[in-house]
Amino acid sequence: MNAAYEKLLGGRSGALGLLVMAALLLVVFPLTMDMFRLNLVGKYLSYAFVAVGLVLCWGYGGILSLGQGVFFGLGGYCMAMFLKLEASDPISTKIQSTPGIPDFMDWNQITALPAMWEPFHSFAFTVFAVLAVPTVLAMLIGMAMFKRRVGDVYFSIVTQAIAAILSILIIGQQGLTGGVNGITDLKTLMGWDIRTDHAKLVLYFVNAGLLFGCILFGRYVLGSKLGRLLVAMRDKEERVRFSGYDVASFKVFVFCVAAMFSAIGGAMFTLQVGFMSPSFVGIVPSIEMVIFAAVGGRMSLLGAVYGTLLVNFGKTYFSETFPELWLFLMGGLFIAVVMYFPNGLAGLWQTQGKRLMDKLRGEPKKTALAATEPVKPASRPSIPETKRDGIEPGATLEASK
Repeated sequence: MNAAYEKLLGGRSGALGLLVMAALLLVVFPLTMDMFRLNLVGKYLSYAFVAVGLVLCWGYGGILSLGQGVFFGLGGYCMAMFLKLEASDPISTKIQSTPGIPDFMDWNQITALPAMWEPFHSFAFTVFAVLAVPTVLAMLIGMAMFKRRVGDVYFSIVTQAIAAILSILIIGQQGLTGGVNGITDLKTLMGWDIRTDHAKLVLYFVNAGLLFGCILFGRYVLGSKLGRLLVAMRDKEERVRFSGYDVASFKVFVFCVAAMFSAIGGAMFTLQVGFMSPSFVGIVPSIEMVIFAAVGGRMSLLGAVYGTLLVNFGKTYFSETFPELWLFLMGGLFIAVVMYFPNGLAGLWQTQGKRLMDKLRGEPKKTALAATEPVKPASRPSIPETKRDGIEPGATLEASK
């Protein structure tokens, strides 16, 4: 029981952090925000899945991926394909030249549903595809890179190139993917209207619940032997390899976990926002997702969530209040965090939060004199004198002659 408590919750401090975040996301935000703002928070939390995966992949594994938007977009497109097919029934599309297919296919003179779209009539297959397609792609990329010991900046460049390739591919295949506009006008999920306020509220809580599930899984991984190996590989990869461990397999595993987390976030984004486009797949959104993790602290799962919320709240506030200057203000925010809080929000809490907790507990503050006062060595016990070589204890040399 104690082992599970330590692995899943991270001990007392970890459980307290989860409790505070749960109270904020599940109680404070729903009670204090209108539905429009709450839906925005749900959108931000879908990005947090990517940031949590990057903490595992980058913070602990030392694998900086600049292409996580690829997996976010794949998960979102898989869910969007199911929703679009449900919205493209023959009755709703009777004005098209070919009823029963998505509208963008009709505009591109496609007269039959492509074979790759057929399985997405099933919701069960869609959920499977959301998890499996990005994970399989991540496994192929990881095996191709890590088995050949490609890492560090070279791996980051490769993931950037993959993000650019997939974005161009989606835009070019307009008849299959909707092109630059993406897949839009998504209405129902298995007959349930996802555009109503009640549906948005339910999806918000589902999104938050899945996010907490990913955080708990991440803590379980980090609390296991694999988590210690990840840190060892990040710091001394060759030493771990010479110890007999298959470093490449561990890297592939954590990269696949990060990809799966990103795909879940993409699927929840599609459900809450109602569309998916290639603008979430390219290089720029992928780099922004890395910034979310960096601002929150790349060694903290909870910090990644707070960092995602802070950056996106800043984007929303600055763009609404200062529409001409908001890009400069966001750049200033990033520079300030890097300069003054290099370990992110989590590092700030580790340094300043402990002082605050000590004040709340009423613990006396150590003075500089007390901190620098040398510790006196303990007095050595006296050894009783004994007669040796015919000399009485305490006798002088003259008396002994």
